[in-house]
Amino acid sequence: MRPEIERLRDNLAGVIQGKGEAIELLLVGLLSGGHMLLEDVPGSGKTTLAKALARSLSMQFSRVQFTPDLLPADILGSTILRPGDGTFSFQPGPIFTNVLLADEINRASPRTQSALLEAMNEAQVTVDGQTHPLPSPFLVIATQNPVDFQGTYPLPESQLDRFLLRFALGYPPPEAELAVLFAHQTAPPLEALGPVMDRATLLAMQAEVRRVEVREPVARYLLRLVVATREHPEIELGVSTRGALAYFRAAQARAFLAGRSYVSPDDVQRLAGPVLAHRLALGAQARYGGRSGLTFVQEIVSRTPVPT
Repeated sequence: MRPEIERLRDNLAGVIQGKGEAIELLLVGLLSGGHMLLEDVPGSGKTTLAKALARSLSMQFSRVQFTPDLLPADILGSTILRPGDGTFSFQPGPIFTNVLLADEINRASPRTQSALLEAMNEAQVTVDGQTHPLPSPFLVIATQNPVDFQGTYPLPESQLDRFLLRFALGYPPPEAELAVLFAHQTAPPLEALGPVMDRATLLAMQAEVRRVEVREPVARYLLRLVVATREHPEIELGVSTRGALAYFRAAQARAFLAGRSYVSPDDVQRLAGPVLAHRLALGAQARYGGRSGLTFVQEIVSRTPVPT
């Protein structure tokens, strides 16, 4: 593993105890250049992990607290009149940054949530007919509470599809939680974090990820998993081509993170749940039966032959 990645992992592990798998997924998303959705109950460390990543990167960072009264202009910016000369100028919003923390994204109205669609897909925003490019890299880390919590709105399928990964943190093991208590005894560990990676280093690594080899049998295996979600009788909407591309890039990033120059079938299997599950729209029978997208993905992976 690269020394820069090792330092970044250590930074995150010092703040979030006992969450090695979540940290690995966060690094996969970072190296892939994709957006990430952290979903879990309040108080599980979602916002802390996102802020720890932002502090570990020597780049611009903005945080937007999503609330029911938040408007698209509060995120994107707006055109304002200058009284002095009577001209109009664009005042950028907090989305003009490298790392945007969209905290509790599903507490805002669907109209405000949709303000992120163009930015997440094309790294640009359009306000009053004028298109403005966003800084590079541009990364959205969103947190949300489970949709059955009071005051939440479900994210639309079009927005979920723009998140490369969705994963939960869960509660830490007892020993890790004990370490958290003592780590916060004098001051939160987050306050002591400093940057360990700059913009140029991250962009160079993201370019290297794209050069990781994906052999044709592995690519066909990945695509068989994707196609199986489209053909399942209980799934109304399977994984899109954009989702397949995200899956491909995430597998490359996981191989790079492991120090390999090629993607293995294990990379494809391990990322199936975080990359594919949130992109599925289930039929009524599956929903009322209490099944989840992750259940279907696990079934598809278990019955799909693995290339040798």
